Amino acid sequence: MLHHGKSAIVTGAAQGIGRACAERLAREGARVVLADVNSAELKLAADAITVGGATAVAVTCDVRSKGEVDALIADAIAAHGTLDLLVNNAGVVDDCPFLDLPEAELDRVLSVNLKGAFLVGQAAARQMARQRETMPDRAPGAIVNMSSVNAWFGLPDHVAYSMSKGGIMQLTKAMAVALAPTGIRVNAVGPGTIDTPLIKDVVKDAAFQKKVLSRTPLGRYGEPAEIAAIVAWLLSQEASYVTGTTVYADGGRMPLNYVMKVD
Repeated sequence: MLHHGKSAIVTGAAQGIGRACAERLAREGARVVLADVNSAELKLAADAITVGGATAVAVTCDVRSKGEVDALIADAIAAHGTLDLLVNNAGVVDDCPFLDLPEAELDRVLSVNLKGAFLVGQAAARQMARQRETMPDRAPGAIVNMSSVNAWFGLPDHVAYSMSKGGIMQLTKAMAVALAPTGIRVNAVGPGTIDTPLIKDVVKDAAFQKKVLSRTPLGRYGEPAEIAAIVAWLLSQEASYVTGTTVYADGGRMPLNYVMKVD
């Protein structure tokens, strides 16, 4: 097991990539705290993990609120004693052309995707740094932020989302350099099009799906479990010399300077 005896927080864990990450970390031996604003789905996700024999706790948390984030960290310590791993996954998407994007929608997306990642990352890293001082023999903590291929690609109808993921890329680099003296590693994963409830809000018809697949050399959507596998590795000691980088899991989209034929 990659994470036997470790404790982890996964935000945005009620569904999709976040839930897959929580499930994978639990299978790798971690004690997991699942956090989300969707309390009902969150409980179902945590219960499914505990039914399988692993340890999981559900904590309702709005990552835009520093008070709720601080309470999340406190709940994790109360439940498991330490905090070793963080998956900063909570996120939302906008669907509005640039010229029509309201300020309120811009604020909504940036406050969840970017400010929320900063608040949770800072609070978790502070706890991990304290542990390094009091438990020097314990392995340093590790953090994975959820970015996107759209940290690089501009989307005319998802401007706020693209802005937030570009910010996540830079946040990851800054955190990694700042925390390196403590031994805490920070990386990111940049998914392409993954088969989650979130993508169903974006891909609305067959024509749009064909467009998406035309820019994906592997010719299919990714699965949440495929992203979770990368996250689990980046958080593990097997990736102990990896920090400040983003791993793009996108079916080949990043290197593509063309479109693919879609049957």
